[in-house]
Amino acid sequence: MGTPLKIALAQMKVKTADPSANLAAAEALAGEARQRGAEWVCFPELWTTGFQWEQNARLADRLEGDIVKIADLAARHRIWISGSVLAPVKGEAGKPANTLLVFDPQGQTRAVYRKIHLFGLMRENEHLRAGDGLVVLDAPWGKTGLAVCYDLRFGEMFRAYALAGARVQLISAAWPHPRQEHWRTLLRARAIEQQMFVVAVNQAGDEDFGAEGRITYCGHSTIIDPWGNIVVEATDQPEMVIAAIDPADSDRVRRKIPVLTDRRPEIY
Repeated sequence: MGTPLKIALAQMKVKTADPSANLAAAEALAGEARQRGAEWVCFPELWTTGFQWEQNARLADRLEGDIVKIADLAARHRIWISGSVLAPVKGEAGKPANTLLVFDPQGQTRAVYRKIHLFGLMRENEHLRAGDGLVVLDAPWGKTGLAVCYDLRFGEMFRAYALAGARVQLISAAWPHPRQEHWRTLLRARAIEQQMFVVAVNQAGDEDFGAEGRITYCGHSTIIDPWGNIVVEATDQPEMVIAAIDPADSDRVRRKIPVLTDRRPEIY
């Protein structure tokens, strides 16, 4: 047996363009997660701001400061923290990136992944800078691939992570209705295809886009094991669910059915 890892999925209802309120909520959630024995708490996509682009543009001057506050939160609660936020691209002016950050229990930044596939239906391509590379977190529990929301639809990305040795895949999302079944089906598919744990945290609640209408996020944050079994799954309401996994199970499944080594990429 390997060393179990206890993970908390913080399925939040994000307050639009209100980082102070969302950081206060995260403070309580991180404290609860640590109290319940979790070593890693995962937040959803753009959990500090939401997707109101016009309002978010007025927050540009505080984005870096909010990232410092998240790092401090990790250090104070002695817990790994991950989640996607708006972040400037260092050394470059212009659009921020939808950035999945991972902080260790000392508050150090351990991974920075910028969302590669921007979602046109949410106008991300108009307001964000796309990432240009995959990122594998080298964590104590093993290599972990990083992805954000729409990335889930691009299976070749997850195969690349598996071939790079990832045993765990993190997905930070704001996945809406009416595509809940796409979310659940694709998450299981990625776990089964790549024989890895999928740790996926989604937003809950809704967001008002004015003339463009209101979006309701479908929740159902989940952890799926390398056989495709659901380890834990949230409802569609704001809540935190916690479960323990053994990342070494990925190695055992890959030995039993050696999909990765049985590939014949020279043919296809």
